Amino acid sequence: MFLSLLSKKEMLKFLDLAIYMVDIDGEPTDVEKRLLNKMIAELDSVKDEYSFRLTDTIENTIKFFTECNSVVKNVVYLNLVTISMEDDLYNTSELLFLEKVQKQLDISSEKRRELISIVYAERDLREKAIRILKN
Repeated sequence: MFLSLLSKKEMLKFLDLAIYMVDIDGEPTDVEKRLLNKMIAELDSVKDEYSFRLTDTIENTIKFFTECNSVVKNVVYLNLVTISMEDDLYNTSELLFLEKVQKQLDISSEKRRELISIVYAERDLREKAIRILKN
């Protein structure tokens, strides 16, 4: 969501975080794989360049984003939250990783709540649309 606001390098670095996020708790689920493919499709300008392996350590990748502006930080965090919430499975590893990213990107608790509410609102709208289409 809003990944097109990122520069080419930021997109590639984000994909590293996204891959890490879906792998953090073991083998990615089909839902996580679908979401990742959807995000890669949104990143059309870099999808042919990405090799599906980490180009750097996770620590260095997070550090890269600490030097970015707040819009980039918020987009990155929003999409990581989306990944963590997509499969409806509570995972401590994902939660701890999100907390680490939140802290290192200096995202306030209030901003975190606002970003999470975006994810819930999008899910609610999608579910409402499905109900309307099916009836």
